[in-house]
Amino acid sequence: MKIERINTTPRWSDATIYNGIAHFVEIAADEDADIVGQIKQVFEQADQTLALIGSNNSRLLSVTIYLKELQYLQLFNDMWEAWLPEGSAPSRACLKAELVDPRLLVEITFIAAVIE
Repeated sequence: MKIERINTTPRWSDATIYNGIAHFVEIAADEDADIVGQIKQVFEQADQTLALIGSNNSRLLSVTIYLKELQYLQLFNDMWEAWLPEGSAPSRACLKAELVDPRLLVEITFIAAVIE
């Protein structure tokens, strides 16, 4: 089976699709935004990536959420629940993490089913 890579650079691809499953990572484009702004950006960018690959946020299979500080967890959960369609929550892990860019407050890895 063919592996499809979208917007490939020497270090990453914006998304990788194999056998109807897409993998991608989102971080905030504006690293200087506050946590609310960064979460909104990540969700908006995820929506764009999902649309680009022929999917949507009801087709998420699994996510890993990296938060710089656990104090953001309740706020993140509230925004997460508002973003997801009812009944479509994927499996997920959430970790406190030291992100490479110290201005980043959240990073999410996504695995999603592509609509066939």
